Amino acid sequence: GTPSLNAGLLASLTFTAYLKLAVSLVGLLLLLVAAGVPDEIPQIREADHLAPGGRFEPGLVYRGEFFAFFLLSLTGVMLVAGARDLVRLFLALELTSLPTYVMVATSRSNVKAQEAAVKYFFLGALAAAIFLYGFTLIYGATGFTHFDQIRGYIAGRAISPANYDLFLIGMVLAIVGIAFKTAAFPMHFYVADVYQGAATPVSAFLAFVPKTAGFAALILVLGLADPTGTGHYPQIITGLLWVMAVLTMTIGNVLGLLQNSVKRVLAYSSIAHSGYMLVGLVAGAAAVGASGSTSGGAGTALGEGLAAVLFYLVAYGLATLAAFAVLGCLQARGEEVDTFADLSGLSRRHPGLAVLMLLAVLSLIGLPPMVGFIGKIYLFGSAIKAGFVWLVVIAVLNSAVSAVYYLRIASACYFGEDGGETQALPGTSRRLAAGLAALLAVVLGLAGGFLVSAAQHAADQRPGLNSPAPTPGIIRTSYEPK
Repeated sequence: GTPSLNAGLLASLTFTAYLKLAVSLVGLLLLLVAAGVPDEIPQIREADHLAPGGRFEPGLVYRGEFFAFFLLSLTGVMLVAGARDLVRLFLALELTSLPTYVMVATSRSNVKAQEAAVKYFFLGALAAAIFLYGFTLIYGATGFTHFDQIRGYIAGRAISPANYDLFLIGMVLAIVGIAFKTAAFPMHFYVADVYQGAATPVSAFLAFVPKTAGFAALILVLGLADPTGTGHYPQIITGLLWVMAVLTMTIGNVLGLLQNSVKRVLAYSSIAHSGYMLVGLVAGAAAVGASGSTSGGAGTALGEGLAAVLFYLVAYGLATLAAFAVLGCLQARGEEVDTFADLSGLSRRHPGLAVLMLLAVLSLIGLPPMVGFIGKIYLFGSAIKAGFVWLVVIAVLNSAVSAVYYLRIASACYFGEDGGETQALPGTSRRLAAGLAALLAVVLGLAGGFLVSAAQHAADQRPGLNSPAPTPGIIRTSYEPK
């Protein structure tokens, strides 16, 4: 029957499998959004419309390269999800990011796109250096790069205070460097300029793919600081995540209020949602110690915190994709729509697109019956159970602030005056992607129980939850990390 089928599917759904399926699902929708990007680049148009007998210039056509980079970046996320070694994790994170630098630079033939790509590349190189240095210090402190061996060393040996401090410094640097992938403080500076400069479909890609890779990497790396799966992170790690969560969501929402560009609003929205997901990481760390459970079974607060992050990645991805896909369907004065004035009166000219945009922003706000509502209840509930009530209060206040700029988008669509300059582009793939993403956001909000169970099971099966016992015959003597 159906219950046994669901149980069988869940039994085979590991942490890695869940992320791969999520990336594949949203990746297919992103492909529909990105389908026409190379065709809109002037040099490719020129090559496609050469006069009969004209000379073909293969250097002008890079349609295939664009989609190759698209697939390489998705592959990178899947490799991150399956990484069990610091070296493999570094290579997988870079495989996720490097193609996106080229996608940003080549998606539009204007100076803004090239400027955005340069900013994105240099800050990305800085972030990569930071977290790679962190990985180096972790290796230097433990002598291992494989996650299980690192956890076994930390849990089973009398590691010296100096080495343990070195390990913690490496952890801090790794977390701060990976924050670039998640668009979180203090590596969030590039987001608004890059999202505005890139073609809208590429901005949609950036909003989901690197962020998913970043949070997957954070979950794996944070597991190193909790080698026995008790839920106790060192105080410096918990404090760092707390501060990052508060500053990320506050900076994202406050600066989102000040924007006149819809793409910049969605960029700061992306930063704010990273802050909400960091709340889930904080909750995932502290709660097992409170509950006293180390089994990793369903119902533990650890599972709920990390499961909430896994669930919310899908919820956020669908809503943001729908919003960007609607923007990608429109054009004003021969350029991509960007300002609130460009969306003004959209409901009278293109009512279907206005409805899809409304559903997207309602899910991003977190209002029922959208999947974003379930995601925020799940995230904030796990933090309350873990004892981080003040963190939840700050997050709820930030959600209320975010409603102002989200509803400003909806207000422009439904109550603004139609200037007559915005036109819908021909083609149905982006409309189909926006419609499917919005429909899934509604369906999962009303009947998303299976996805909740899947996220819970994936979190319970994450690497390192049931870590090896301390190495026999080796006894802690002088140092017990707190």
